[in-house]
Amino acid sequence: MADLEESKERTVKQLEEEGDIAADYLEELLDITDLDGDIDIDVREGRAYLAVTASKDSNLALVSHPDTVEALQELTRLAVQVKTSSYSRLILDVGGSRQAKIDQLTKVVEKFISQVKETGEPKHLEPMSSYERKLAHDLIGETGLSSESEGEGRDRHIVISKPE
Repeated sequence: MADLEESKERTVKQLEEEGDIAADYLEELLDITDLDGDIDIDVREGRAYLAVTASKDSNLALVSHPDTVEALQELTRLAVQVKTSSYSRLILDVGGSRQAKIDQLTKVVEKFISQVKETGEPKHLEPMSSYERKLAHDLIGETGLSSESEGEGRDRHIVISKPE
C-alpha cells in the first residue's frame, strides 16, 4: 500500500505544501545557525524546489558546498516526511550550488559522450544521486547514445554506450 501511495503523482497543492514545510524547517535551521538567506519555493517537474539565496557578502557560503547541500536536502526531506507521512523528492539549492553542480556534471558527461563516440567503447561514470543520473540520462539520450544505470545504493552509476 505504501509503495502504491509513493508512486502516485503528487498534485501541485501537495508539492507546495511540501515546499512550505521544508521552508519552515530550513528557516529554523538558518536562524539556529545564524546564517542569512531568503527561501524561494517553486514546483518543477513534479518536485518541490527550494532555493536559499543571499547577498554576496552573506555567510550562506558556509553551507553551499555541494556535499553539504546534499546533506541538508536529506535532512529537509526527512523533516517533510515526518510531517506528511510520505516520502519527499524535494530539491534544495543553496547559494546556486545546485546549478554549479549541474554545470560540472554536464561537462563530465559531455567528455564521456565524446569518448564513447570516438572509441565506440562503453564508459562508466562515477556513482551519483538519482537526480544526477536522471540529468545525465537525459543529456546522453539527446546525443543518440544509450545509457543504463548499474550497481546498487551508493555505487549506482551510469554506463554510456553506442546503441546496438
